[in-house]
Amino acid sequence: MNIPPPPQAFSRPARTAAALTAAVCLLLAGCSGSASGDARLGSGTGTADDGRLKVALITHGGQGDAFWDLVQKGARAAAAKDGIELTYANDSDPAGQAQLVRDAIRDGVDGIAVTLAKPQAMRQPIAEAKATDIPVVGLNSGIDAWRSQGLLEYFGQDESLAGRAVGDRLDGLGAKHALCVIHERGNVALEARCAGVKKAFHGETEMVYVKGTDMNAVNAAITSRLRQDPSIDEVVTLGAQFALSAVKSVEAAGSGAKVATFDLDKNLVNAVRDGDVQFAVDQQPYLQGYLAVDALWLYKTNANLSGGGVAPVLTGPAFVTRTNVAAVARFAAAGTR
Repeated sequence: MNIPPPPQAFSRPARTAAALTAAVCLLLAGCSGSASGDARLGSGTGTADDGRLKVALITHGGQGDAFWDLVQKGARAAAAKDGIELTYANDSDPAGQAQLVRDAIRDGVDGIAVTLAKPQAMRQPIAEAKATDIPVVGLNSGIDAWRSQGLLEYFGQDESLAGRAVGDRLDGLGAKHALCVIHERGNVALEARCAGVKKAFHGETEMVYVKGTDMNAVNAAITSRLRQDPSIDEVVTLGAQFALSAVKSVEAAGSGAKVATFDLDKNLVNAVRDGDVQFAVDQQPYLQGYLAVDALWLYKTNANLSGGGVAPVLTGPAFVTRTNVAAVARFAAAGTR
C-alpha cells in the first residue's frame, strides 16, 4: 500500500497542487455524495487504485439536515488535504446505520468515522471492523460509549457539560420555567443535553418530545404547550431549525417566552443577530468532520492518536450571542459554521 507522505514533505506549490488534484478527484468520483435510507456504500476493494486511503464517514444524520452538511464539508476539506478517497453515508435508523458500517468493512476501507447516537446498535459492527484491523474513530455522538466500544479517538461536544452550561446561563438570564424540546427520542446526545439543563438550572425544566422529521408537528406541539402553560418563559431547542420553528410557535401562542438553542447555522446567525434567539451553543460540526477524517490519516501514516486514545477532543460548547455573533457570521454565510 502506497501511503501518502505527510504534508510537510512537500513545498508550498506542491502542497497546493496536491490539494487541488485531490479535490478534483473527489468531485469526479462523487465522493462527497450522500446516501440515506437503504442506500449503501459503493463497491471497492481496499485502498484506492491510485494509492490513496479510503475512508468512510457514516452518520445517523437525516437527509437534508443542514447540520450534517457542515460535518460533510469539514470531512471533505480534510480528505482533499490528505489525498483521501472519502465516502459519506447516513441512515437515521440504527439498524440501517449498522449495515452501512458492515458495507464499509466489506468494501475494505482503510478507516471508518462513525457517530454513536444509538451506541448499542453500533457495538457489533464496530467489533467486526476491529476484527479486520480497520481503525474506527467517533464523532458527534457517543462521548460516553466510544472508549468502551474500542474506538481509537472521539471528536465532539460533551453534551452533559453543554447542557449544564445552558442551565447556568438560563439562571443568569432570570428564567424560571424551561421547556426543553427533544426532536429524536432515544438519541443519547439529545437526551444528555436536556438532562444537563435540568441538572444545573435552578428553575423548572420540563421535556417535550416531538417528531423532528415533521416541522409542522414540531411547531404545533410547542405552540400547544405554550398555550397550556403561560408560566413557560424559556424554550430550549436542540437544533437550529427547531429554534426557528420555536420562534414562530412563541408568536402563534401569544407567549412571552424566549428561545435559546443548541447548534448553529447561517439562518440562526441572523436570528441571534436580530434578537429572536437569545443564544446558540455551537459544537462546531465542520470541525468534527474535519478532525475525524484527518485523525484517520494521521493514524494510518504516523500512528498518531489525538487525546492519547483515552480522552475525547472537545469541539464545544461555544456560546454565540448577540454580542459576538458578528465574529462567526461571515463563516456561517460561507457554509462552514
